[in-house]
Amino acid sequence: MRARYGVSLGVPLGLTALGAAGLGYAALEARAYRLRRVTIPVLPEGMRPLRVLQIADIHMVSGQDKKRRWLQTLAGLRPDFVVNTGDNLSDPLAVPELLDALGPLMEFPGTYVFGSNDYYGPKLRNPARYLLEKANGRHGLNGNPPAVGAIHNPWEDIRDAFESAGWVGLSNSRGRLKLEGLELALTGLDDPHIKRDRYDEVAGGPEEADFSLALVHAPYLRVLDAFAADRYPLILAGHTHGGQLRVPFRGALVTNCDLDTDRARGLSGHRAAGHESALYVSAGCGTNRYTPFRFACPPEANLLTLTPRA
Repeated sequence: MRARYGVSLGVPLGLTALGAAGLGYAALEARAYRLRRVTIPVLPEGMRPLRVLQIADIHMVSGQDKKRRWLQTLAGLRPDFVVNTGDNLSDPLAVPELLDALGPLMEFPGTYVFGSNDYYGPKLRNPARYLLEKANGRHGLNGNPPAVGAIHNPWEDIRDAFESAGWVGLSNSRGRLKLEGLELALTGLDDPHIKRDRYDEVAGGPEEADFSLALVHAPYLRVLDAFAADRYPLILAGHTHGGQLRVPFRGALVTNCDLDTDRARGLSGHRAAGHESALYVSAGCGTNRYTPFRFACPPEANLLTLTPRA
């Protein structure tokens, strides 16, 4: 009897210990911030290289001092300009800490789009629902804002701070960024994850400039198709967290949108209407406050060196 009970109890206890160890590691990895450097050959021939710092999915929560200090250090990279692809908050009280974290970076030229978590606070939900939604072909919030009673994030304060710093907001709009000796044409969309994107307001392809760049928070296929068909050479996005919990040797299980999991993070291409755009999806540097874990997918910022096409 003792042996029988010892076996039956020992296996669950072992699995529990293994699960606890994995969860502990995933919590540590979520704070193991790093910089990913990537070279993307998309510039016209003869144009000087551009160093672009992409920040995505900060999901700042009040008290995240390590994240705040790490973000401040990125100013030492001296990028040509900064791109913020949204989801800056996971706590409506964290706006001062977010702006303190980004303050040194706002000394550089920049541009930004917002994500759903800039507008609304997160809700506690079962993480398994992401897998279920993928299996059922559902993504996002079906075009509706969160239910009555959802937390309103003070996104207006973030917008005002960014624009006071001269960063160009791209909410279903176009803009231009002047660098030393260069002018960039920018086009961005509001978040497709909650169906705030309005591509018809910016359709028609990039304006004349030294280089053109497209931005969106969530890389939904309808948006990527439109940008690629309009011949944007480069699209930058975030939202996916790189899958957040990746399986070694397999990769991401979900992207939280209709983008395939093979492109959950990093550089790839997207083809539509006979034209291919380069696509870079950042794995981001934060998590939803209710799921503060990452596995095989450390938080990151991205230093993208744009070079002329070969």
